[in-house]
Amino acid sequence: MAIERTFSIIKPDAVKKNAIGGVTAKLEEGGLRVIASRMVRLTEAQAKAFYAVHKDRPFYGDLVKFMTEGPVVVQVLEGENAILKNREIMGATNPEKADAGTIRKLFGTNIERNAVHGSDAPETAAQEIAFFFSGADLAALAR
Repeated sequence: MAIERTFSIIKPDAVKKNAIGGVTAKLEEGGLRVIASRMVRLTEAQAKAFYAVHKDRPFYGDLVKFMTEGPVVVQVLEGENAILKNREIMGATNPEKADAGTIRKLFGTNIERNAVHGSDAPETAAQEIAFFFSGADLAALAR
């Protein structure tokens, strides 16, 4: 199996709940390694750019507002089949439908305040990682 990198955001709701450690522990327990991490406060322009893929969706404005209401933790994760593994560990988008023990079940509130974001494909992961981290940020941590 191939070692992959994926991107994760611990969203403002989980940061506010002081769940950074709990979320990170679930990721590490699931076999993922955090190779880069930083806390940032997204500007409106950054949030709009990052979530531009959703700009025509009815929830876009609320998503941008939510993602700028407090700090987030952006992370690069690495491991075997990291993209799929991260999505399994996160759980369903709606915490009410997420499996027991998943991040969203444990730390999410509802479909809009669901604690975490994770890349859905290799191309998306590469774009999202590059949005927040330079190659130099990752190079020193590579195996």
